[in-house]
Amino acid sequence: MNMTELLLLSAGLSADAFSASVCEGFKMKKPDRFGTFLTALFFGVFQAVMPLIGYFLAKRFSDVTTAFDHWIAFILLGIIGGKMFVESFHTESTEEKVYRINIRELILLAVATSIDAMAVGIVFSAQQSDIVFSVSVIGTVTFLLSLLGVIIGNRFGGRLGTKAEAVGGIVLIILGVKLFLEGIL
Repeated sequence: MNMTELLLLSAGLSADAFSASVCEGFKMKKPDRFGTFLTALFFGVFQAVMPLIGYFLAKRFSDVTTAFDHWIAFILLGIIGGKMFVESFHTESTEEKVYRINIRELILLAVATSIDAMAVGIVFSAQQSDIVFSVSVIGTVTFLLSLLGVIIGNRFGGRLGTKAEAVGGIVLIILGVKLFLEGIL
């Protein structure tokens, strides 16, 4: 796989993480550098680790992961998106809602948006690709696109208020349904 193909693959794999990071940015009322960095870091690391896991598991468990990955992503994104949607209607009018990083939610989002990348690791194994370089590129591209996603989400989220969080929840649910449909079709 040449560098152009690897960059295109990385961008494709990071599309779901980008969408989820925009939703995380929606929830921030003001720019939060630490939250922005941490969100992008979680998505980048998980997107790099999943192909690495797939590489080492290779064909041994490929039937199991490909049979259930779409279900896992669908359930996790549905729960997180539903929670985000419902919470958008439970704001107190007297005080502004304070954004706090929810590590558990970030982990679930990162897993849900990167689980399909495990199959790419299996391809890397079959092609005998340089796995360290490949996952480094995937992780870096995902980190940068997720960073951009949080910034974009924050810019629009501040203008839209609680509507942005509701939209973000709907986007995550739609993303879960998309991944599920791709897995069963």
